[in-house]
Amino acid sequence: MLIGIVGKANVGKSTFFKAATLSEVEIANYPFATIDPNSGVGFVRHACIEKFFKVKCNPNQGFCINGERFIPVKLLDVAGLVPGAHEGKGMGNKFLDDLSAADVLIHVIDAAGSTNEKGEPVKPGSYDPANDVRFLEVELDMWFFGMMKKVWSKFSKVTAMEHKDSVKAIHKQFSGLKINEMMIQKAMKKFGLNNDISKWTDIDLKAFASELRQVSKPMVIAANKADLSVAQENIKKLKKKFPSYKIIPCSAESELALREASKHELIEYVPGNKDFKILKPAKLSDNQKKALDFIKSKVLKKLGKTGVQDCLNMAVFDELKYIVVFPGGMKKLGDSKGRILPDAWLFPQKSNTLDFARYIHEDFVKNFVTAYDVKTKKPIGKEHILKDGDVIELVCGK
Repeated sequence: MLIGIVGKANVGKSTFFKAATLSEVEIANYPFATIDPNSGVGFVRHACIEKFFKVKCNPNQGFCINGERFIPVKLLDVAGLVPGAHEGKGMGNKFLDDLSAADVLIHVIDAAGSTNEKGEPVKPGSYDPANDVRFLEVELDMWFFGMMKKVWSKFSKVTAMEHKDSVKAIHKQFSGLKINEMMIQKAMKKFGLNNDISKWTDIDLKAFASELRQVSKPMVIAANKADLSVAQENIKKLKKKFPSYKIIPCSAESELALREASKHELIEYVPGNKDFKILKPAKLSDNQKKALDFIKSKVLKKLGKTGVQDCLNMAVFDELKYIVVFPGGMKKLGDSKGRILPDAWLFPQKSNTLDFARYIHEDFVKNFVTAYDVKTKKPIGKEHILKDGDVIELVCGK
């Protein structure tokens, strides 16, 4: 799974990425501080099943704090986009192409309206952040359309002449965009498009490309700089204008400060929590104390949370609708190294036992005998649909 972090320059996109990953990236107050994409690992938060079994887990990947499991996901922060990116402006084509493999996008915007369309700082409240939502929709739609249009004439004629299945042909040609056959079928049905794709007009292709973009690259909006007073009214307006989007008030700068302080054991903070606890007040400088007081009073009390963890969780669990499944055993929950409940894996909804087996290795599918729901201690079959929080043991032959 890959989460793409997108948006125009200078809205706090790289700060969001660093807060989510604690990776070392350049954060600067000017357009194109990021040129090459930054990749890193963030974590989604999910209740751990250690409480169910009354044990303490030892994660192989990620970590667990107070019964909250943090599961790794890949993040990609691409350079800031500008209007006309699909035409190559601001190195736009390169940045957009970096997003091809993304499963879901987090669009970071400046909710305070303190950054203009070029990514330049302006007076807070002087720019309408709704423009950024519309601009990115246009850029992504035109990017999809441009890639299809480039090959469509020859591709559609060959598909028609050779009597190929149009859905399968489109899927094969554009599979790099993370589209599947069901998405293609639904898009064609929605617009009543002819199975003979050589007869489609540019208008048909544009509508088709836009629909595929929306279903294959779902998006969460991180309304950053939400702690600034002017941002609150802007966020209310954004939610009214764009009811189909999940819009989350965010302060990436505050989240970064909290995670850095936690990393240095100055505070106790669990990402996504509504508060933190100072552990070593004597080691805090006056500036650090002021910063933490500001975050507590002006961010956490005002917004509830910093929003960064909520954005990640919303992208994976609400937009992609993934579930968490734990491998385990009926007799013991530990692995060969003694680690208790070492793994927590993400699966799409409606995944079954064989999908679980395949995730481990294809041999487990070939040699499948049975499986057990470790919580209920009942056997389950190959086609059993997995549920969020399941613990599964596989039994395979040789």
